Amino acid sequence: MKAIYKINPKDNVVVALQDLKKGENIPADGKTITLNANIAAGHKIAIANIPEGECIVKYGFPIGTAACNIAAGDWVHTHNTKTRLGDLLDYSYEPSFKPLEPQTPRTFLGYKRKDGKVGIRNEVWIIPTVGCVNSIAKLIEEESQKFLTPELDGIYSYSHPYGCSQLSQDKRNTELALSGLIHHPNAGAVLVLGLGCENSNIDELKKVLGDYDSDRVKFLVCQEHEDEVEDAVKIVEELCRYASQFKREPCSVEHLTIGLKCGGSDGFSGITANPLVGALSDLLIAQGGTAILTEVPEMFGAETILMNRCRSKEVFDKTVDLINNFKKYFMRYNEKIDSNPSPGNKAGGITTLEDKSLGCVQKGGTAPVNDVLRYGQSVHENGLNLLQAPGNDLVASTALAVSGAHMVLFTTGRGTPFGCPVPTVKISSNSELARKKARWIDFDAGKLLTGTELSELAQELLDYVINVASGKQTTKSEAFDKRELAIFKDGVTL
Repeated sequence: MKAIYKINPKDNVVVALQDLKKGENIPADGKTITLNANIAAGHKIAIANIPEGECIVKYGFPIGTAACNIAAGDWVHTHNTKTRLGDLLDYSYEPSFKPLEPQTPRTFLGYKRKDGKVGIRNEVWIIPTVGCVNSIAKLIEEESQKFLTPELDGIYSYSHPYGCSQLSQDKRNTELALSGLIHHPNAGAVLVLGLGCENSNIDELKKVLGDYDSDRVKFLVCQEHEDEVEDAVKIVEELCRYASQFKREPCSVEHLTIGLKCGGSDGFSGITANPLVGALSDLLIAQGGTAILTEVPEMFGAETILMNRCRSKEVFDKTVDLINNFKKYFMRYNEKIDSNPSPGNKAGGITTLEDKSLGCVQKGGTAPVNDVLRYGQSVHENGLNLLQAPGNDLVASTALAVSGAHMVLFTTGRGTPFGCPVPTVKISSNSELARKKARWIDFDAGKLLTGTELSELAQELLDYVINVASGKQTTKSEAFDKRELAIFKDGVTL
């Protein structure tokens, strides 16, 4: 493995690929740089003198400015770097993209639903309208396992703390999230479990839910039943019979939607895992499939890259609103727009939010941006979509599922065991993490640092994704039964 990695010819910093010692000499841009400090793997080294106030460039774009004079060989991190992020910005549409070359679609084995959608799992879901009935939903799940058939991939309940004492957009967000899951094609059938006195009750939920198949979706209000568990279990038995009619059959990847997410990132994420997922996203989209990129705060500082790839002025305007409205959300709470990255990100070598964002958006590959989705809005355009959601791992991943992602590709440099309501594929940015946390990590992108070509590994990842979609392989998070449901909250709780 090389000692350092220069991402873009314009960069005035490089990334250490291994721990380096003060006094070591490293070759960079045809000259030798002597290190002025110990440099941990994933962290940045200046390869030129950077005067105070001048831009620090990584990925070919500024990730901040020098807070003091930085000499070639210096460690570049939070102690000598300042963010350039600030207030709302005005943007101009300067389109710079070309459509991907179409490829022949591959197939996977999915479940064709009666509404025309396709699922990659055939599960029965128990979804509470309100946190008060979480424990009842879990009990119904446990008592219904006897109804499992070979045609079913599982019976699962989802818990969340909301549905009561919520107002305005918070109430709406809960109803949107639950409605998106109720309609999700990975669920062959759904029991919606209400309490009865909550303000986001079943009747309210139905206003957002819209049309539904009454054979596939059933409702039960606990306060209306003497023994709600016994009666609910009978309904689940009926739903299991309904869902068991579906069988896996060949489906084009044109019907496959993947969510793109990163968390616990490190200095390698923008070199390995995120570009790999971007290459996979391009492969899928070239074959007619769909990818959804979210984490709006982790677009700050890299947003113009996405804006200039918008397929039309209309999509550009929606992207500008996406960015500036999320900045306004920060401002309403007097929070700094650059309050990211997290302590773990910084320990892994990410210095500023621009540094994090320029690595993050690489998960979107090079495809044109076809549409921008509001929180809770279902995807309806193939190709690359942007989605309104925060950077929080659980909230953003749930949002991807709610909008229709069949699975989430989750890149990480530090590791996490969580999973959202759909299969959550963990992709490590470095091979050491893949080795150390083999029970968490599904795919190792660290191979890119030891000679594997990006195009080769992207094809390997596509094979893996198709195997997961076909049920031939389950993710580590599914084996853990990690199925977290986290809903975006912004407002008063009564």
